[in-house]
Amino acid sequence: MNQIHFALQVFAALAVVLVATTVCGRLAMLVRQPRVVGEMVAGVLLGPALFGAVAPGVQAQLFPADVKSTLYVLSTIGLTFYMFLVGSSLDHKLTTGANARKAGVLAVSGIVPTFLLGAGTAVIFFDSLSPEGSSLWVFMLFVGGALSITAFPMLARILQERGIANTPIGGLTLVAAAIDDAVAWAFLALIIAVGASGNAGGALRTIIGAAIFAVLMLTVGRKWLGKLGERAERDGKLSRDMMAIVLLVVLVAGWFTDFIGVFSVFGGFITGLAMPKTPVVRHELETKLTDLNSILLLPVFFAFSGLNTQVSGFGAGGALWFPLAVIMLAAFAGKYLGCGLVVRAQGYTWRYASAVGGLMNARGLMILIFINIGLAYGLVTPEMFAILVLVAIVTTAAAMPIYRASLPDHLEAQADVKAPAPVR
Repeated sequence: MNQIHFALQVFAALAVVLVATTVCGRLAMLVRQPRVVGEMVAGVLLGPALFGAVAPGVQAQLFPADVKSTLYVLSTIGLTFYMFLVGSSLDHKLTTGANARKAGVLAVSGIVPTFLLGAGTAVIFFDSLSPEGSSLWVFMLFVGGALSITAFPMLARILQERGIANTPIGGLTLVAAAIDDAVAWAFLALIIAVGASGNAGGALRTIIGAAIFAVLMLTVGRKWLGKLGERAERDGKLSRDMMAIVLLVVLVAGWFTDFIGVFSVFGGFITGLAMPKTPVVRHELETKLTDLNSILLLPVFFAFSGLNTQVSGFGAGGALWFPLAVIMLAAFAGKYLGCGLVVRAQGYTWRYASAVGGLMNARGLMILIFINIGLAYGLVTPEMFAILVLVAIVTTAAAMPIYRASLPDHLEAQADVKAPAPVR
């Protein structure tokens, strides 16, 4: 009977999460925001910010500790497959050609200034917002790395929805965001290895294990998966058995990277990079995995993030408002000014520079994954976690308004046809 009662609790929690994220996602789209912004807000509203404040007893009954543990497992599975889909969607050809150099410079301009500003804020608030016993260097690396992220998958959806993914500005931004994300995940793996292992030997084993896994997966694994892709092309689909093999590889990769001390999302991401980029494989993965993952499992992750977001320090006279303002300013200025100035220096107009700076500021789901991993490994306090959740929501929500103000529809239509003339 207890197991039946527990199953009913989990089903009830999932139903509430699904309704909340779906409704908030639709509301976000009504105000011309990406759906993910509404889903992120829904997760926070299910936590102490609203649900816990208005009906604390109901929230506690709906999300007890054992249900939260189940939600954590489901969200981890969802994140692992999400990062697998992100990796499988990256086109290796994007990193070659004339556009690659400009995109590389843009990616660096988005990472370096933001990382330095983020690390600086970490120094300022180390005594008040770092975990007990934390190293200053690890805290600096974590905060700087979190603020340096750009949400490649969300940017891809925005650019595709507006029909500008293949324009000069769209391609430039998309490649730069992909580079930013790849660097961020490699960076977080290093932070976890150093910060969570507790000793140099443990960190070295983790780094070596992750490096061996990545090399093997991207060489031997890619070749083996390539044969699966060739068969899928001949058959015109991924059969049930072939799909089972793909799911098994992702699960094993996630288990292994978690086992060696690097979160399971890294296993999913590297496996995605190793997948063949053939049209049939891409179509089959999108149609068979994306809907369940994005409609149910990822919203569970948003809810779990919201349940961990403590808002007590944001009341009237709360102690977290000042650090939130400073960290928000560092996050925004580093991306917007760093990327915008580089785009301007590459010959684009100020309007194009501002548009790219706004888009590169969108951190979306990627920073939430980053900071949830940090929370799981004890690299960040609940207070800093709450600050970074709000940074994620605000910078992501600001991306499209900045883009639209910088590039009105008539100027965006010109971008569909040709690149803007360089400014002399």
